[in-house]
Amino acid sequence: MLITRLVLAADRTRQWLIAQVVFLLLTVLKMFPADGAINFMDRAVRFIGPKTGRHKLTLTNLRNAFPEKSDAEIEEIALESWGNMGRMAAEYVFLDRLFDFDPERTTPGRVEVSGIPLFLELRDNPRPFIVFTAHSGNFEMLPVAGSAFGLDVTVLFRPPNNPYVAEKVFKFREERMGNLVPSHAGSSFALARQLERGLGVGVLVDQKFRKGLKTKFFGQDVQTNPLLAKLVRQFNCEVYPARCIRLPGGRFRLELEPAIAIPRKADGNVDVTATAQVLNDKVESWVREYPGQWLWYHDRWHIKRYLKD
Repeated sequence: MLITRLVLAADRTRQWLIAQVVFLLLTVLKMFPADGAINFMDRAVRFIGPKTGRHKLTLTNLRNAFPEKSDAEIEEIALESWGNMGRMAAEYVFLDRLFDFDPERTTPGRVEVSGIPLFLELRDNPRPFIVFTAHSGNFEMLPVAGSAFGLDVTVLFRPPNNPYVAEKVFKFREERMGNLVPSHAGSSFALARQLERGLGVGVLVDQKFRKGLKTKFFGQDVQTNPLLAKLVRQFNCEVYPARCIRLPGGRFRLELEPAIAIPRKADGNVDVTATAQVLNDKVESWVREYPGQWLWYHDRWHIKRYLKD
């Protein structure tokens, strides 16, 4: 028992120290102009990323997804992906300043929005709905946009593994993104309650899920979380794709697309597996369009166990 307590105490100390380093870095970044800090983090993570063990996984994922691309093209996408992650880290600090969308302004701002009529329709005609997205561009901006349009959306998110970082992140997100539900065993019930009340929920659908449905992503076997499809089956709600695209000059385009058609069985019930596949196909189309804006170091295909140093 004593040894166990010492190990746990040592782990908590390690995580606390890591969190303090992260907080210090973010505090220092905030002292500089936004564009300078974001560009610095882009270059820094492009340099550091390829020196980590995750780079091998990144390259393997890219080669499996794009067998037709050359090694030089694969490396270029990998570096852009690392840079995207670095930019996201810095953009987190400046999120309030970066989101400057104003439908009344006559000159382009940092953020442009596609699908404004859909935002207004969902706001003015309340009903249960689901918005799904992927880890592409700066996906953190989408809930901010929903909040800016006055949508009451509860967002499911996966907290960082570090509990000290997780607490800080949760407070930051809650102030800017509305209702949040941390991903855990009971999160599906919280989302169901929101839909039952005639409100909206937002979910990321490109994460690995060990007990998920057998589906395809880039032609390879993956396991996809059935949660969204099961919620649709239960509440018969509309499902909207949404994404963030990075534009040149540190700008963004946020897109809310029309509701997708939900596959159904002969008896009219939602086909849960086919719906999960539709989500994968939509995300794949986004990633193919902007491959450097997706997080390729994520072990979506559960192949890390096969990689050797």
